[in-house]
Amino acid sequence: MYLIFKAMRNILLIKKIHLFIILLVSFLFIYCCKPVEKNTHVNSVKSISISDSILQNVLNLYNAPKHGLLIETYPINPKHRVDYLAEGSVQKKDQEVSFLWPYSGIISGTISLYEKTKNSKYLSLLEQRLLPGLEHYWDTTREPYSYQSYPVFAGHSDRFYDDNVWLALDFLTLYELTLNKQYLKKSEDLYKFIYSGWNDELGGGIFWCEQKRQSKNTCSNAPGAVLGVRLYEATNDQKYLEEAIETYVWTKNNLMDKQDGVYWDNVSLSGRVDKTKYTYNSGQMIEAGVLLYKHTKNEEYLLDAQKTASGTQQFFTKKVDTVDGEKLFYPNSPWFNVILFRGLKALYLKDNNPEYINTIKENAYYAWNHTRDSNGLLGNNWHERNEKQYKWLLDNVSMIELFSQFASLE
Repeated sequence: MYLIFKAMRNILLIKKIHLFIILLVSFLFIYCCKPVEKNTHVNSVKSISISDSILQNVLNLYNAPKHGLLIETYPINPKHRVDYLAEGSVQKKDQEVSFLWPYSGIISGTISLYEKTKNSKYLSLLEQRLLPGLEHYWDTTREPYSYQSYPVFAGHSDRFYDDNVWLALDFLTLYELTLNKQYLKKSEDLYKFIYSGWNDELGGGIFWCEQKRQSKNTCSNAPGAVLGVRLYEATNDQKYLEEAIETYVWTKNNLMDKQDGVYWDNVSLSGRVDKTKYTYNSGQMIEAGVLLYKHTKNEEYLLDAQKTASGTQQFFTKKVDTVDGEKLFYPNSPWFNVILFRGLKALYLKDNNPEYINTIKENAYYAWNHTRDSNGLLGNNWHERNEKQYKWLLDNVSMIELFSQFASLE
């Protein structure tokens, strides 16, 4: 009888121990998880706050009130010459305002802030100031209509297919956020212009510049594929998906380095490939691959995106000694890296591998904390303070988008 009593007492003791362990684990789980949620919210608010502060600083310092636009550099550089036009393009003398490409960056950033906050002040800024300013670049003297590289008040300037595809993507995002069909129409109109740059030379592909049809570039074809898939999502028009696949395949076959999956810059009509590599080209092919996988379920697209992401990280990053220790950094090309982030984020949301987005996040926060000048402006180098007198508009407005996009990941 004593043995039976003792056995029952042991069983009860074991049950109590089990119950204690369960309660302890539950307590630790709740205790540990709560701060993470709190920190996530704090980090999200911080990234939006940084993004907004950059926007307000740019609007203040780069303001060109005469035309309701922005200047190319702060302060204005009277001897400024841009280095991103097509060969043979005429430089603008006494440049009063920025070219289209840098200006479009503030539109991308403000749309991103509106997307992440739903704060109507950003939509008002877009509709009352930034988009009316954009129309200074709208050229209706040449068909299909499109945005030209410098405002029409200064006469004709070259029209770039890639400049217009970034804006087509912006208008499409704005349509998704507002359901205002004028933005969808603008995106579709720009699509017509972009694909007017496609012909059968080299077996297909979109040129870079309408007036200088000398090369077909990744920067016009890769985002063209992204735009096609997204227009398919918005309209359910199958032609957009079919043309996106055709564009993706052409770009992969003609401009991908098969060794690492990273993309070269362009191929000339003579067939010579310019093997320069820029982060944004690979970023857009990553995003296109993820989107095409979503709609076709063809795993080859996802595997392509993962290979390119891995190759991009290995090819472009370098170790740098900083005040916070040794870190990996991407090249001195902020806007290019922001476009890369679009693709890396899309891939992360599909495969949950945070390695690649974390590198760019660390780069951006390090730049914010350690490299701003006395005016609060950033240069093109994310790991060293830029002491150059003139700060480029695009190096700063691109960070509006980047920090705002961190909000949904923190």
